[in-house]
Amino acid sequence: MRALAPPSIRPPFAAYAHGVEVPAGARLVVTSGQLGVAADDSVPDGARAQADLCFANCAAILAEAGMGPADVVRINAYVTDRAHMSAYMAARDAWLAGASRKPASTLVIVRGFTRPEFLVEVEVTAAAP
Repeated sequence: MRALAPPSIRPPFAAYAHGVEVPAGARLVVTSGQLGVAADDSVPDGARAQADLCFANCAAILAEAGMGPADVVRINAYVTDRAHMSAYMAARDAWLAGASRKPASTLVIVRGFTRPEFLVEVEVTAAAP
């Protein structure tokens, strides 16, 4: 994979790439949006705890395909309030800490999810040989 960073546009606002080139023949994994809900249906309090759980769920899905955070090429994330952005970004940055390349990333503020206690949803796309 190759991060794309044209010098003619402003650098990214945070730890992400403007684009990522995936080579021909790579295997792709696309997750559904993962909410901050555990296997026992419990939902932790706070955006950071929920974002950590979202990323843990994404990691479990990727692991089943033999991939991990370093293989992620795109993250789409949704939070229910601007106040949750920094907690989400801290969780994202912690999850990607060991990755040598940053994925493309989008963060959107939404009105809500299927249950009112959900604050964050994350979906990822990964590629590997």
